[in-house]
Amino acid sequence: MSPPSSDGPVPPGPRPVPILIARLPHGEGLPLPATATAGAAGYDVASAEDGSLAPLERRLFRTGFSIAVPDGFECQIRPRSGLALRHGITLPNTPATIDSDYRGELMVALVNLGTEPFAVTRGMRIAQMVIARVERANFTEVAELPKTERGVGGFGSTGVGREPAGTDGSRRE
Repeated sequence: MSPPSSDGPVPPGPRPVPILIARLPHGEGLPLPATATAGAAGYDVASAEDGSLAPLERRLFRTGFSIAVPDGFECQIRPRSGLALRHGITLPNTPATIDSDYRGELMVALVNLGTEPFAVTRGMRIAQMVIARVERANFTEVAELPKTERGVGGFGSTGVGREPAGTDGSRRE
C-alpha cells in the first residue's frame, strides 16, 4: 500500500519523492507547496510576508518553511509564468537550487524586470518548486577532448552561415 500523500491518492507512475517539511512560526496558516493540476510539474510556493519590488529591484522573500530533500535529489525554485509574463517578476538565479543538505528556511529571490512597482502579499504564490534527481559526476582530466562535428562553436554557432527560412519554409540562397 502506498503512503498517504498531502495531494490525495498517489497516481500511477513514478513513486513520489519523500520530502520532509517543517513549518516555521511565521508560516502558520499558509498553504504547503502544492500542484495546481494533476499534470503540473511544479509545486506552488507562497510568500510568508508582504513586500514590494521597485522596477529592477531584487529581494529575498521568506516562505515560512524548511525542507529536507533526500540525498540524490535537489529542489529547484523556478519563476511562475503568469507573474513573469504579466508583471516581469522572475528569479535572478533561475532555477535556484536547494541542496539536499540545506536545512534553513526556503527563501525565494525575486527581481522585478517590469516598469511598475510590484506588491507581494502574504500568501501570494511567488514561485514554484520542482524536485529533480541529481546525477553525480566523476571528472577525469585529459590532455585533449574527443573531436566532434561542432567542435568549439557555441553561443549561436549552429546557426552561423544559415539564412533564415522564408515565410513558406524555404531557405534563401
